[in-house]
Amino acid sequence: MSNNLKVRKLPKKTLIIISIMALMCIVGFIFIQQTKSMKMEEILNTLGHKNIKNVKVINKLSVEDKETKITSTVYKIVFDDIDLKKECIGFVHRSNRGKYSKDLDCK
Repeated sequence: MSNNLKVRKLPKKTLIIISIMALMCIVGFIFIQQTKSMKMEEILNTLGHKNIKNVKVINKLSVEDKETKITSTVYKIVFDDIDLKKECIGFVHRSNRGKYSKDLDCK
């Protein structure tokens, strides 16, 4: 008893559509990461870190104050400060009013 299984190949049109969709997802992901980094560079510039590079947003969290029930956003970031010649890691807090504050540790 031989089990001859026939495997049907995917049509060329389907492979092209899958490839295009995968490429669009990769480009979209890179675009979102790049715009987050650019936005964070501007924010850090206003907070006093003028000469920085390699800004990376690790995480973005939505947090809520238990007493006031007000939500805000916290970004976890890593960047190199050229003026201090140190690598900095920490948090940037955005209040619901749009004000930014920082809690950074540079080593």
